[in-house]
Amino acid sequence: MKIGVVGLGLIGGSVAKAYKAAGDVVYGYDINSTILGYAKLSGTIDDLLLPERYPECDLIIIALSPKAVVAYLEENASQIPSSVTVMDFCGVKESVCRVGFEYAARYGFTYVGAHPMAGTQYSGFKYSRATMFKGAPMVIVPPVYDDMELLDKVKRMLAPLEFKSFSVTKAEHHDRMIAYTSQLCHVVSNAFIKSPAALKHDGYSAGSFRDLTRVARLNEAMWTELFIDNKAPLLDELDILIDSLKQYRDALDKEDAQALCALLRDGRIAKEESEG
Repeated sequence: MKIGVVGLGLIGGSVAKAYKAAGDVVYGYDINSTILGYAKLSGTIDDLLLPERYPECDLIIIALSPKAVVAYLEENASQIPSSVTVMDFCGVKESVCRVGFEYAARYGFTYVGAHPMAGTQYSGFKYSRATMFKGAPMVIVPPVYDDMELLDKVKRMLAPLEFKSFSVTKAEHHDRMIAYTSQLCHVVSNAFIKSPAALKHDGYSAGSFRDLTRVARLNEAMWTELFIDNKAPLLDELDILIDSLKQYRDALDKEDAQALCALLRDGRIAKEESEG
């Protein structure tokens, strides 16, 4: 295949490296000319992804922030031929897919929203790797929910990334789930590490501290945009968490062992049930 990758950060760089390792031709674009030059020099990409190369591509993956995806489509959609499939790999879907589906319908190409459930707390091309997505789940938001031919095509096109499983959903459901499983986790981790005790944790912390604080090391500009883009679902999850924390605090403040034990028991059971 011939693949175009827009945005050569952690995700886009990993996409490019995976397809290149699979023997595909990879064209790349990044607003940072230094990264773009290094990607070409290192052999991660074969050449620059310019509009004149769009007709050569089987697939174009846009690995940018939501606003940047929309801006890229606004500038380039009219030049993408109907033979090309376009996917975005960003972390929210409703605002991005709405625009993507509209442009695809107008200009005739195929647009699919996609969100790989993979990454690290680090960002940037230097942390990208060809195996980033191996064994990870992938969430797909197609324009038509039950188009099996399209879904099979998407799976074949993404095969070099070696995803373990695919989930198909609508953009609104994706964003509500991601508010809980990803965005809320980043808020909690980032807030938790602000305790003055964090500066004195050495020698007093183990796996639970490490696990809870891992994603506090985030790209604040990117996550700010993702949070605001998904404001309503994330606010709902924050309200649920704040109410729950207040129950724990009240039980502890009153030294109500029965209430505290019940809260802890309910949490344990909820965890067991969530694991099936």
